[in-house]
Amino acid sequence: MNLRPLDNITPAVKVILAINIVIFLAASLLGDTINLSSVLGMHLPGAGHFAVYQYVTHMFTHVDLMHIFFNMFAVYMFGRVLEHVWGSKRFLFYYFATGLGAALLHSLVGWYEYHQLQEMYRAFQETPDAGLVAEFARKALGELPPALHEHLNEWTLQPERSAWFVEEINEFYEWILDGKLNVPTIGASGAVFGLLLAFGMLFPNTELMLMFLPIPIKAKYFVIGYGAIELFFGLQHQAGDNVAHFAHLGGMLFGFFIVRYWRKHGRRFY
Repeated sequence: MNLRPLDNITPAVKVILAINIVIFLAASLLGDTINLSSVLGMHLPGAGHFAVYQYVTHMFTHVDLMHIFFNMFAVYMFGRVLEHVWGSKRFLFYYFATGLGAALLHSLVGWYEYHQLQEMYRAFQETPDAGLVAEFARKALGELPPALHEHLNEWTLQPERSAWFVEEINEFYEWILDGKLNVPTIGASGAVFGLLLAFGMLFPNTELMLMFLPIPIKAKYFVIGYGAIELFFGLQHQAGDNVAHFAHLGGMLFGFFIVRYWRKHGRRFY
């Protein structure tokens, strides 16, 4: 089957693209009147804005034009191929299953990290110490910010003002913990990585030409390499990295098991 970029878009892919674009335009038009990223984005259970429906709606919410463009371009390029192979019903099941799987893994990792930070905060409350603050900052932010480093040095040089410094540091801890709990996760990337995984498994020797690397690379190597990169950065906690790497890995992981199951049981799934 000749699937050129100008071929007709498959039905399920068309619906996915349309919903994402409509929500993106609505969020842009509403601006600060209604923060759709907060309403539709996925929060960790226990957060003030958490709602169960966000496990689905976050997949259709994007932060800016580049974010939605690259995700929807991947849905368009890979999704329509998979829909031609599987049919619309199976494709939609796969898309949502990998998206939800990605959200589940992201939530589990997020909760684990959040409770680790809580334990570090409790340790500081029991024994206030500048070293504990520095360790907490590196764990939460990936670095010790210069302003905080200077603040801790002042605390060391002025032990008579410890009570004031501890109060200030407590606000820092609470600000970090509130951000970890209440900053929403948005985007279709988890499901998109599921599509990439499926494409790599179904068409492993198909050569892809990447925008940022104009060298042909087989789909199977691209998927393996991308997965390894996501795992590496997911474990690094680098400063300023706001990408949900474990959501990407979750989409690939769930996609792998679904495709393996379908291969074993043939097309009798539906």
